[in-house]
Amino acid sequence: MSQKVAVDQDACIGCGNCEEVCPEVFQLSEEDKSQVIKPEGGPDCVEDAIDQCPVEAISWQEG
Repeated sequence: MSQKVAVDQDACIGCGNCEEVCPEVFQLSEEDKSQVIKPEGGPDCVEDAIDQCPVEAISWQEG
């Protein structure tokens, strides 16, 4: 089973760190919440985004 990147919308504070370090996978929505635009991930920057999220809203999910 493959893993997909997910963002906990309730936890997200819209800081934009994920979009800054990994724009290939994340972008801020109109509600200023992070959204995944490439769920299968991509470059190693996903791990950087996970590490830099101040509220730990980003994770890998089975999917």
